[in-house]
Amino acid sequence: MPITTDNSSRVYQQANLLWFYPAKLEDSGMYWCIYNSTRINKSLTVFENSIGLCFNKGMVFEQKIPLEYNGKLTCPDLQNFRNDENAPFALQWYKECHLHLYEDWKFSSSGEHLLINKVTKEDEGIYICRAKHIYQGKEYNISRAIRLITFETPKKYPDIIYPNNNSIEVNLGSRFDLICNVSADPLDKMVIVTWMFDNEILNTNEKVQFLSGKQIIEVKLNISKVKDRDYGKYLCEVWSERVIQVAYVMLNYPAPNIQIYVIGGLISPLFIIVASLLTYRFFKVDIVLWYRDSCQHLSKGTSDAKVYDAYVLYPHNVSGSAYLTETFVFKLLPEILEKQCGYKLFILGRDDVPGQAVITIVDKMIKLSRRVIIILMPDLYCGGRQNLFSEQELAVYSALIQEETKVILIQLDKIKDFNSVPESLRYLKQKHGILTWRGTFTKTTEMATTRFWKNVRYQMPASPSPLSSNLHFLPITFHSSQISDG
Repeated sequence: MPITTDNSSRVYQQANLLWFYPAKLEDSGMYWCIYNSTRINKSLTVFENSIGLCFNKGMVFEQKIPLEYNGKLTCPDLQNFRNDENAPFALQWYKECHLHLYEDWKFSSSGEHLLINKVTKEDEGIYICRAKHIYQGKEYNISRAIRLITFETPKKYPDIIYPNNNSIEVNLGSRFDLICNVSADPLDKMVIVTWMFDNEILNTNEKVQFLSGKQIIEVKLNISKVKDRDYGKYLCEVWSERVIQVAYVMLNYPAPNIQIYVIGGLISPLFIIVASLLTYRFFKVDIVLWYRDSCQHLSKGTSDAKVYDAYVLYPHNVSGSAYLTETFVFKLLPEILEKQCGYKLFILGRDDVPGQAVITIVDKMIKLSRRVIIILMPDLYCGGRQNLFSEQELAVYSALIQEETKVILIQLDKIKDFNSVPESLRYLKQKHGILTWRGTFTKTTEMATTRFWKNVRYQMPASPSPLSSNLHFLPITFHSSQISDG
């Protein structure tokens, strides 16, 4: 038959719950709940306490707590008896129906829980939680019986996290800390961690933390200044009730930085090569001249059947520049290259025999010369004045190009527009380069050690030709003002 919803009845329905105020033995039986045409049955058993006890032995909840851990028992199924303010229950806890449970320091109450410190086997048994429930001004008792079952957890041995039998390189004289980290069971209070060196226990600092259910022990060894005697094997020893564990760390001298040597070994030759190339580039002329002077005694001499070291080809009858040209050709060149350096030059107008055809002399003497020095004047190429060179001279330039005779080009002052120069000369400039004379006729410019004359000497043969007894110097008549020796 349907159950009333009148809350003044001893048994009534409230929403989806049946309430019994109070429950009696005759309330035991099968109850049906119909919800949206769905029938659900529930069996209810109303029982009395066992004889001489405050609970029924057949109606006990079981809860488990591991040995040696702190744990708690929870009074179950109280959620439907809370008042509107949802205030916590004032529970009274008993063990085996005895009241004086709280006199033991191990037990304390917190809300719906009984807290137990360091659970032991003796703590097993039946615990009763009891609360008062008031309904329509009448007080009712709510009680639950809980059986505490203890169990052992696997014993965890301490684990050395660090060191792990490794080695460390430390600089001599530096400050250094060695740390031994050990993980242990939080209940294991007999863990001793020490640092040992050379069979001696060292003074250390210890710090203990509890993280994620583990006991973390950190033992620090401080070395304020590393000395030679501090290098070696350090042992971290862990002593517990059941086991002794050891791990070591080797303190070593720093190994030589091979990378530096490798890099240095690669860079040094490269640096030497670059430095040598730069040195040769900027001091090539000086190096070559020094070598010629220093190793002249090792030279085997020349065997090319040449008589002259250089044939000097210069413009003739150039108005406005005759003095400069003749001074350079007849005074400076012989002074530097012949007197100071020992070379033999053939200069037309000085060394030729009167009456000989010029083109014959030029052709013959060039073949007898190891170099051809061509003197250029800027005035020759102003306004397209290429016709100042004779056909014979142009033929000489062409012959030089074809026979690939080594040529030394010297311009007396810079030629501004080289496009006006004959093509053969432009080719020679591109192939051999050109030297520019910007000096004045002073004692300084008459020295073979100046930069200009070093460049000329660099392009001259390494060894002068042997002196010829048949070489005669003819008197010189200049076409312009007299040349002074100063």
